[in-house]
Amino acid sequence: MKKKPNLSLGQIWSMSMGFLGIQMGFALQNGNASRILLNFGANVEELSWFWIVAPLTGLIVQPIVGHFSDNTWTKLGRRRPFFLAGAIVASIGLLLMPNADIFINYLPALWVGAGFLMIMDASFNVSMEPFRALVADKLNSEQRTQGYAIQTVIIGVGAVIGSWLPYALSNWFGINGNSAGGVAYNVIWSFVVGAIVLLITILWTVAKTPEYSPEEMAQFQEDEPEQEGSSSFANIISNIRMMPKTMKQLGLVQFFSWFGLFSMWVFATPAIAQHTYGLPIDDRNSPLFNEAADWVSVLFGVYNLISAIYAFALPKIASNFGRKKTHAFSLVVGAIGLISIYFIKDPNWLILSMIGVGVAWASILAMPYAILGGAIPPKKMGIYMGIFNFFITIPQIINALIGGPIVKGFFDNQAVYSLILGGVCFLLAALSVGFVEDKDEVVAAA
Repeated sequence: MKKKPNLSLGQIWSMSMGFLGIQMGFALQNGNASRILLNFGANVEELSWFWIVAPLTGLIVQPIVGHFSDNTWTKLGRRRPFFLAGAIVASIGLLLMPNADIFINYLPALWVGAGFLMIMDASFNVSMEPFRALVADKLNSEQRTQGYAIQTVIIGVGAVIGSWLPYALSNWFGINGNSAGGVAYNVIWSFVVGAIVLLITILWTVAKTPEYSPEEMAQFQEDEPEQEGSSSFANIISNIRMMPKTMKQLGLVQFFSWFGLFSMWVFATPAIAQHTYGLPIDDRNSPLFNEAADWVSVLFGVYNLISAIYAFALPKIASNFGRKKTHAFSLVVGAIGLISIYFIKDPNWLILSMIGVGVAWASILAMPYAILGGAIPPKKMGIYMGIFNFFITIPQIINALIGGPIVKGFFDNQAVYSLILGGVCFLLAALSVGFVEDKDEVVAAA
């Protein structure tokens, strides 16, 4: 069997360049979807219901796309057709979601906007899974870690740019942040820029990254991990029943972590507009509301930036103190960050809160997988990683169903208490880490 040839650094960067556009789009969605839905008339307690499409499409779409991209071959290859198609549809969604009011003669703008949110998220998921698989397809075992590290850097850069774009267009380029009762112009143009960057970066990867043919991949088969022969529904159910104990224990940690994150993503804009800027609940279009919403985008960029920086330190910290203690500590820091929002009245000081969130976000993206890797049989790595994704999407779906009624029935539409609830969930996740068995943890000698 042949070994896959080493690729140059430029080829590895080109391979994941499309992730820059995908993450810009995701950041624009996370930072502005609630704002846009409020602009179109959604009530605060309804926001989580509209957001349910995001985890639900991830739960359904990613396994399906992964299966079909494994078993498809075209003139463009097997991965590139999927992320190219996903990028085209996602770009259309980015262009149309903030302009949903142009369809008001056919349907209420709110429902059109929610529909485009669903289309965007499904399309991002179609693009994302084949990108991750492309790294494994193209790189040999020696270069694979470098490939995913570069992909992580690109993800961070895209998330920061996408988060800061509305603020930058309004404050640095003079694009009016206000509008005549609809979506702010700087948000509309941010989505236009995001759509253009998404298409350009995806096309760059498609043009610069040829895929190996099935015949060539067969020659490299020895370089690939052994896979299970069956991916049937019955086989998945069987593996769920037999999942390792560590995976079940991490499931509780993931549940509280992602429940808390979803609370922040959905309710940060109304929470900060109401609590920090002192706006009434029904204010969705005033200049001060748009200023608050722009600042939320900046804050989201801050936590993504801190996450990228803290991620470089995580391996060293974990080697000295252990993965469980590192993850628990990071979650506590994130909890302090979210809960502190209630006590901060100056919007500028909210940057400190987001530093804490960024520490937790970096650990959530890394530590559970590092702990899980030592507990999964190598032959079942793929299927169990897919099953582990359920522990990410299911808590978000549950939050989407009950988060709105909690805000209305228990918090009197004061969204800031949802952020406090998110912080409490982070604390519960940190406590849950203590019950996890890390089978192959190695701590450096003192």
